[in-house]
Amino acid sequence: MDARRRAGLVLALANWPPDPPRGAVTRFAREHDVSRDWVHQVLRRLAAEGLNATLLPASRAPKKSPQAISPAIAELACQVRAELEKDGWDFGPISVQAKLRAMGVTPPSRATLARIFTRAGMVTPQPRKRPRTSYHRFVYPFPNDCWQMDAFETRLADGSKAVVFQLTDDHARYGIASRAAAAEAGADAVAVVKAGIQAHGVPTRLLTDNGSAFNMSRRGQATALTTYLISLGVTAITGRPAHPRTQGKNERHHQTTQKWLAKQPAPRDLEELQTLLDRFDHAYNTSRPHQALHGRTPVEAYTALPKATPPTPPETLMQADQQQLHRRVVDSRGVIYAVRRQFKIGRDYTGRTITVLTDGHLFHLIDDHGTIIDSHTDPQQDSYIPRNPELSENT
Repeated sequence: MDARRRAGLVLALANWPPDPPRGAVTRFAREHDVSRDWVHQVLRRLAAEGLNATLLPASRAPKKSPQAISPAIAELACQVRAELEKDGWDFGPISVQAKLRAMGVTPPSRATLARIFTRAGMVTPQPRKRPRTSYHRFVYPFPNDCWQMDAFETRLADGSKAVVFQLTDDHARYGIASRAAAAEAGADAVAVVKAGIQAHGVPTRLLTDNGSAFNMSRRGQATALTTYLISLGVTAITGRPAHPRTQGKNERHHQTTQKWLAKQPAPRDLEELQTLLDRFDHAYNTSRPHQALHGRTPVEAYTALPKATPPTPPETLMQADQQQLHRRVVDSRGVIYAVRRQFKIGRDYTGRTITVLTDGHLFHLIDDHGTIIDSHTDPQQDSYIPRNPELSENT
């Protein structure tokens, strides 16, 4: 019935005596074309709630819901969220779900946990974010197909700066190695890669930014790291300048590490910082389900598939102290021009990238698989250098 007619009937029933005569309910129901149950319901509400409340329609919500979350589970979820935040880990609904499962508790859904945290005043409302379905992630198919490396600054207890190098597997988000250092230096970059290789084997590629400690090939220079990688046959690749999203997995790894370090006592020196990093790496890899890995831990994802086949290192590589690195694309004639010299490579290599590694005396030409395809000693400047026939037969 419409609201006006209902209000009129309620007002009429409100004037009834507490004990109406026998048959009054039946006559009222017949005269006004309503059910006797409706009349009794209104009389009960008038007695219990008063006129003002009865004038409003009764709630249709069920008095009990079998799907309702118990207060105990809601309280436990809030406690878990607070503990994760205190310890410096991600504390969103998905992280809380994973922690509850590890405790042997069947967790509520992500949306339910979000509502619980909002009602508890633990969430700051934010504008609607970009939907996850709009993201397009690129992942290398196997562990060790590609590692990413970068570094970030942190502070020691006395306020001095320190640098943390982190090496991350692209496929599994696995923390390969970390290193505490005084500055972002090439020697430390090489050291952390060597530690990662010693523990997990040689990767096919290493992705870094264009920093002086990592890879300066865009400026026509070789770093200690790129020289070391070439000696192993590893392809050193870089992101586009001013485009850190290329190293997005490593950047995300940094964020998690920095949040965790901020919750720990500040280390007094690099040794204490390294101890903290070792603790973090173990927890990150083994006990923290990763959202991008569909709830698996990085170690589970890293060991689920065989590792990529290690690259083949060059047969030889000069060990001079002063080396220069130049990368050139082979033109349609099968020729590259580098360091004031034209090198004949062969039309079979057209469009491929060739690396020229030199100390000014000995020149090695290395293909994109890390294999030395030609070598020359003291070729004259401004000259055309054909391929070495001995090496040509072998390659």
